[in-house]
Amino acid sequence: MPQIEYRVRAQPDFPALGELRRAAWGESDDGGAWPAVLARSLTWVTAHDGKRLVGFVNVAWDGGAHAFLLDTTVHPEVGRRGIGTRLVRMAADAARAGGAHWLHVDFGPHLAAFYAGCGFRPTAAGLWRLR
Repeated sequence: MPQIEYRVRAQPDFPALGELRRAAWGESDDGGAWPAVLARSLTWVTAHDGKRLVGFVNVAWDGGAHAFLLDTTVHPEVGRRGIGTRLVRMAADAARAGGAHWLHVDFGPHLAAFYAGCGFRPTAAGLWRLR
Protein backbone atom coordinates (compact mmCIF):
# COMPACT_ATOMS: atom_id res chain seq x y z
CA MET A 1 0.00 0.00 0.00
CA PRO A 2 1.38 3.46 -0.89
CA GLN A 3 1.95 5.93 1.91
CA ILE A 4 -1.04 8.18 2.65
CA GLU A 5 -0.57 11.69 1.29
CA TYR A 6 -2.37 14.58 3.00
CA ARG A 7 -3.27 17.82 1.23
CA VAL A 8 -4.49 21.06 2.80
CA ARG A 9 -6.92 23.17 0.76
CA ALA A 10 -6.23 21.25 -2.45
CA GLN A 11 -9.41 21.03 -4.50
CA PRO A 12 -10.67 17.46 -4.32
CA ASP A 13 -12.26 15.54 -7.13
CA PHE A 14 -15.87 16.27 -6.18
CA PRO A 15 -17.44 13.06 -7.52
CA ALA A 16 -14.72 11.12 -5.66
CA LEU A 17 -15.62 13.03 -2.49
CA GLY A 18 -19.25 12.07 -3.00
CA GLU A 19 -18.23 8.43 -3.45
CA LEU A 20 -16.11 8.56 -0.28
CA ARG A 21 -19.09 9.85 1.70
CA ARG A 22 -21.35 7.17 0.22
CA ALA A 23 -18.86 4.47 1.22
CA ALA A 24 -18.38 5.83 4.74
CA TRP A 25 -21.84 7.12 5.62
CA GLY A 26 -24.22 5.53 3.13
CA GLU A 27 -25.36 9.00 2.07
CA SER A 28 -26.43 9.80 -1.45
CA ASP A 29 -23.84 12.33 -2.64
CA ASP A 30 -22.89 13.02 -6.25
CA GLY A 31 -20.29 15.59 -5.20
CA GLY A 32 -22.19 18.46 -6.83
CA ALA A 33 -22.75 20.51 -3.67
CA TRP A 34 -19.12 20.54 -2.55
CA PRO A 35 -17.78 23.44 -4.65
CA ALA A 36 -20.21 25.83 -2.91
CA VAL A 37 -19.51 24.31 0.53
CA LEU A 38 -15.74 24.61 0.20
CA ALA A 39 -16.02 28.15 -1.19
CA ARG A 40 -17.31 29.15 2.26
CA SER A 41 -14.87 27.04 4.27
CA LEU A 42 -11.80 28.23 6.15
CA THR A 43 -9.92 25.12 5.08
CA TRP A 44 -10.18 21.38 4.48
CA VAL A 45 -7.81 18.43 4.40
CA THR A 46 -7.87 15.39 2.14
CA ALA A 47 -6.07 12.06 2.43
CA HIS A 48 -4.99 10.07 -0.63
CA ASP A 49 -3.84 6.49 -1.02
CA GLY A 50 -2.11 6.81 -4.36
CA LYS A 51 -4.67 8.51 -6.60
CA ARG A 52 -7.62 7.35 -4.48
CA LEU A 53 -9.34 9.80 -2.10
CA VAL A 54 -9.63 7.98 1.24
CA GLY A 55 -10.18 10.77 3.76
CA PHE A 56 -11.64 14.25 4.15
CA VAL A 57 -12.42 16.82 6.80
CA ASN A 58 -13.88 20.31 6.38
CA VAL A 59 -13.44 23.37 8.60
CA ALA A 60 -16.24 25.92 8.41
CA TRP A 61 -15.98 29.17 10.32
CA ASP A 62 -17.67 32.35 11.40
CA GLY A 63 -15.08 34.60 9.75
CA GLY A 64 -13.53 35.33 13.13
CA ALA A 65 -12.39 33.31 16.13
CA HIS A 66 -14.60 30.23 15.82
CA ALA A 67 -14.05 27.33 13.43
CA PHE A 68 -16.17 24.22 13.16
CA LEU A 69 -14.93 20.76 12.24
CA LEU A 70 -17.36 19.02 9.87
CA ASP A 71 -17.63 15.88 7.79
CA THR A 72 -14.64 13.95 9.17
CA THR A 73 -14.66 10.96 6.82
CA VAL A 74 -12.33 8.00 6.26
CA HIS A 75 -13.06 5.23 3.79
CA PRO A 76 -14.01 2.09 5.73
CA GLU A 77 -11.40 0.04 3.86
CA VAL A 78 -8.58 2.09 5.42
CA GLY A 79 -10.12 2.88 8.79
CA ARG A 80 -8.40 2.49 12.15
CA ARG A 81 -4.96 3.41 10.76
CA GLY A 82 -4.70 6.91 12.19
CA ILE A 83 -5.91 8.67 9.05
CA GLY A 84 -8.86 10.36 10.78
CA THR A 85 -6.69 11.58 13.66
CA ARG A 86 -4.13 12.99 11.24
CA LEU A 87 -6.85 14.71 9.21
CA VAL A 88 -8.28 16.36 12.34
CA ARG A 89 -4.89 17.48 13.67
CA MET A 90 -3.88 18.92 10.31
CA ALA A 91 -7.24 20.70 10.07
CA ALA A 92 -6.68 22.16 13.55
CA ASP A 93 -3.22 23.40 12.57
CA ALA A 94 -4.58 24.95 9.36
CA ALA A 95 -7.48 26.59 11.24
CA ARG A 96 -5.04 28.05 13.77
CA ALA A 97 -2.87 29.36 10.93
CA GLY A 98 -6.01 30.84 9.35
CA GLY A 99 -6.73 32.89 12.46
CA ALA A 100 -9.21 30.72 14.37
CA HIS A 101 -8.95 30.72 18.17
CA TRP A 102 -11.44 27.92 18.85
CA LEU A 103 -12.25 24.70 17.02
CA HIS A 104 -15.68 23.21 17.73
CA VAL A 105 -16.96 19.75 16.85
CA ASP A 106 -20.27 17.98 17.38
CA PHE A 107 -20.36 14.19 17.52
CA GLY A 108 -22.31 11.21 18.77
CA PRO A 109 -21.29 9.33 21.92
CA HIS A 110 -19.66 6.56 19.89
CA LEU A 111 -17.04 9.08 18.65
CA ALA A 112 -16.18 10.60 22.05
CA ALA A 113 -12.95 8.59 22.47
CA PHE A 114 -11.83 9.43 18.92
CA TYR A 115 -12.27 13.18 19.36
CA ALA A 116 -10.75 13.12 22.87
CA GLY A 117 -7.72 11.39 21.34
CA CYS A 118 -7.51 14.21 18.79
CA GLY A 119 -7.34 16.79 21.60
CA PHE A 120 -10.94 17.90 22.05
CA ARG A 121 -12.44 18.21 25.50
CA PRO A 122 -16.14 18.04 26.32
CA THR A 123 -18.08 21.25 26.88
CA ALA A 124 -21.68 22.11 27.54
CA ALA A 125 -23.49 23.08 24.36
CA GLY A 126 -26.96 23.39 22.97
CA LEU A 127 -28.52 21.92 19.89
CA TRP A 128 -31.78 22.85 18.23
CA ARG A 129 -32.99 20.58 15.43
CA LEU A 130 -34.51 22.75 12.70
CA ARG A 131 -35.50 19.95 10.28
